[in-house]
Amino acid sequence: MYFMGIDVGTSSVKVLVMDEYGNIKASVSQAYPIFYPRPDWAEQNPEDWWKATKQCINKMLSMFDIDAGDIKAVGVTGQMHGLVLMDSDNNLIRPAILWNDQRTKSECEYIIEKVGRENLSELTGNTAFTGFTAPKILWVRNNEEYSYKKISHILLPKDYIRYKLSDEFATDVSDASGTLLFDVEHRTWSLDMLRLLDIPLSWLPESYESSQAVGCITKKAAADTGLNEGTLVVAGGGDQACGAIGTGTVNDGVISVSLGTSGVVFASRDSYSVDKLNRLHTFCHADKRWYVMGVMLSAASCLKWWVENNSPYNVDELLNMASNSKIGGNRLIFLPYMMGERTPYSDPCARGCLIGLNMLHTRGDITRAIMEGVAYGLRDSFEIIKSMEIPINEVRLSGGGSNSRLWRQIISDVFDTKVGIVNTLEGPSYGAAILSAVGYGYYDNVEQACRSLINVRETVSPIKNNVDIYNDLYSIFTGLYRSLKDTFADISALS
Repeated sequence: MYFMGIDVGTSSVKVLVMDEYGNIKASVSQAYPIFYPRPDWAEQNPEDWWKATKQCINKMLSMFDIDAGDIKAVGVTGQMHGLVLMDSDNNLIRPAILWNDQRTKSECEYIIEKVGRENLSELTGNTAFTGFTAPKILWVRNNEEYSYKKISHILLPKDYIRYKLSDEFATDVSDASGTLLFDVEHRTWSLDMLRLLDIPLSWLPESYESSQAVGCITKKAAADTGLNEGTLVVAGGGDQACGAIGTGTVNDGVISVSLGTSGVVFASRDSYSVDKLNRLHTFCHADKRWYVMGVMLSAASCLKWWVENNSPYNVDELLNMASNSKIGGNRLIFLPYMMGERTPYSDPCARGCLIGLNMLHTRGDITRAIMEGVAYGLRDSFEIIKSMEIPINEVRLSGGGSNSRLWRQIISDVFDTKVGIVNTLEGPSYGAAILSAVGYGYYDNVEQACRSLINVRETVSPIKNNVDIYNDLYSIFTGLYRSLKDTFADISALS
């Protein structure tokens, strides 16, 4: 008996199959392009997601000798906030505008002024961020009238794949929470927000709890993918909620930190609570709870950028150089705002910086400074979570960056806390597979599934001397953004 999870990521789709005991039978990924039509814009073609998904499923079934009849249910997850627009004939209208796209600054300002900052937080649990879906809808209305007039359906990225699999227009509460059109506290679309922004409810899909069944594999999807017609399809969840499920972050006191393309600090909550200053997000969790989350737009992607621009050195060579560098990058500090920043600053104008460069710095120093700068950025959100008096009993690290032993130690030292690594680093796709097993009925609920399937396999403890040094460096780091904020705006305003 198998369960499938599909993760529509920013750089690739990943399809994973696990058995009922949580053992991963196979995992296949397929990359696709991101398009940057202008500075700070980021778009993708949803058909690229679907093409890659089909290829992955077909490849998995053929290469790993998996009988499609043994796959009992499919769960979907993916990048949050992306805007997918479809017309009345169910055709795509334009490329999807992604979560890290920064074009909606003026639309965010309009929403805050129109709705009111306090009222906005009351209605949605959040404030307007450039990455959210509602500002993107308004941007299309303001700038592409020809596209706006065609809208009949609005979907999020993973929901487009579920539509292609099941012919159902649907979403889940965790992903819908990031649209700024959702009443997070009461887990339903906010009619007040839709009225204030003049967005028809009919455009939005029905929302479900993440482990609910929403349809089945259609005859056409079965022909396209090799899956059996009639296989159960569950709602799934946003990538961060599913990633948290994949690390067992489902109870009060468990914090997950993700070192992926973006960086995330995620605190599961049994009750609904909101940061009074809206520096963090409050969303519905995929396990019928809630979560508080801080997101930095560029995390492991900062290291990826550095590696790609240091040919002929590969990532392992640069990480080895970094491990031989002095703690603190030899008095070098990196600001990781390569695509602007989301939390806690909500500043699309913020930019990446290396502060303190001198003639003696090496590639190893710069590599280490980049890794440390990402850790400082994540600590910003961690400190806010602590200030909200949210219990922190355990921190679990996931994402591609967690494969680095050096980065794991840096996170532990910068946070001054033990960091656990669970038995699988597959992340969101694994969480989506768990949700499909719950939706199928193999497990009674998400908490039971996580308790059965996930355990901590390694723990990293902070090194006291490193903690003291990093505390001093972090104090400098936090002052740098404030010092450079106006300069970032001036740079952004240049033609």
